[in-house]
Amino acid sequence: MESGFLEFVYDFYKSMKAHEIKLVYEGRVTHQITKAFIALTEAQMSENEEAASVQRKVFHVMVECLQNISRHADEYESGESLYAGKGIFMVSQTDETWCVTTGNAIFNEKVKDLREMIEQINELNEEDLKDLYVKQMRVGRLSAKGGAGLGFIDIRRKTKRKLEYHFLPITDSVSFFLLTTFIPRIL
Repeated sequence: MESGFLEFVYDFYKSMKAHEIKLVYEGRVTHQITKAFIALTEAQMSENEEAASVQRKVFHVMVECLQNISRHADEYESGESLYAGKGIFMVSQTDETWCVTTGNAIFNEKVKDLREMIEQINELNEEDLKDLYVKQMRVGRLSAKGGAGLGFIDIRRKTKRKLEYHFLPITDSVSFFLLTTFIPRIL
């Protein structure tokens, strides 16, 4: 093995410890992967004697975020790699919060609409979020992949915190969409 790789592994481990990352995954998201992540996180939370209400919220956010990757990660080719339905998924914790971070490729033509949707969701109060959720359930415009922003609305409602997001350019036509959600450990 190359010593540079071993140093990378150790540096990665130290970084994970410093940022209290409990789970990290890169690749295709499937139903089986989602079930495995829930089980791993459940074991970690049980070990920490996390409140059941916090556990339910973390699991809910995890499922919504993983579904977002599996349904909405765009397919593009980079060199020898094909990125289709793939992304990154991380769960971390601090004394105050659990944090779920996801990232996946998205075509730049979708960035403006996605940014506007998230900004609209972030600006709403609890009552308006509830009304928007009900409206989207009834008459929401569904994308070709089945989304009407319901997952984002639901995450915002459950966590009572704004969605944090960022778009990093990959190519002229593709960006990397990062979404971070914080779930308070004390309710």
